[in-house]
Amino acid sequence: RSLTSRRAPREEPVAPFLYYFPCQRWLAVEEDDGQIARELVPVDEAFVKKDSENDGQSPATLGLEQKAKSTTYTVKVKTGDKKNAGTDANVFIILYGSKDDTGIVSLKASKLNKNKFERGKVDEFTVESVDIGDLKKIKIGHDNKGNSTGWFLEWVEIDAPSLGQCLKFPCGRWLDKLEDDGAVERIIFPAELQTVEYIPFVPYEITVYTSDIFGAGTDADVFIVLYGNDGICTQQKSLCLNKREQRMYFERNSVNQFIVEV
Repeated sequence: RSLTSRRAPREEPVAPFLYYFPCQRWLAVEEDDGQIARELVPVDEAFVKKDSENDGQSPATLGLEQKAKSTTYTVKVKTGDKKNAGTDANVFIILYGSKDDTGIVSLKASKLNKNKFERGKVDEFTVESVDIGDLKKIKIGHDNKGNSTGWFLEWVEIDAPSLGQCLKFPCGRWLDKLEDDGAVERIIFPAELQTVEYIPFVPYEITVYTSDIFGAGTDADVFIVLYGNDGICTQQKSLCLNKREQRMYFERNSVNQFIVEV
């Protein structure tokens, strides 16, 4: 009996491929757009090199690169005008598209109300996601934690400016273990007759240079309107998201960059 051995051919080492996921954004309820979780998309290495090496690429240009790969949704939530309709529980939402879904998104920071999900009030939130395709349905619910957990949800409205589409998701039911069918989360489909379509928004990089003279800075709400050759103009768009940013930007002898969709 003979015994032979054979060794597998040696493979050439493969150079590792690097992915860059820059953020440069706040994850805080009180800052930026109020999101505490962000979905990051990879960008080319040129966008993360130091200023001396990046051929003039700026953080705002990086923002444009990432904006092109993601969608920003404005989510409005209406709490019903019924007794005990508001909730202190933690509310979440999942957006389902034809390609993918957003995963669980916590609705933490309302742009309209300090105390969110109060009786008869509308709250507004920002949700960012990579391309999930055409929006088909949503799941919304809460964790049933807190002193007052039951919630009567009237409707949800989701606006995607970059897609030029605004959809309404009517509910009109309790999310309460002691009311209705006892469910604390629901899957809701859009009302086709209430869908609004419009010209999609386009992201722009705006750079503002404040002069170096006494009193040049401002804490006011600075806005911009863009006019085209044919006289058509955009909506008035504030460059700052909140009063804290108004105090931080537009200081004397400063350069501030913004990404705005109009």
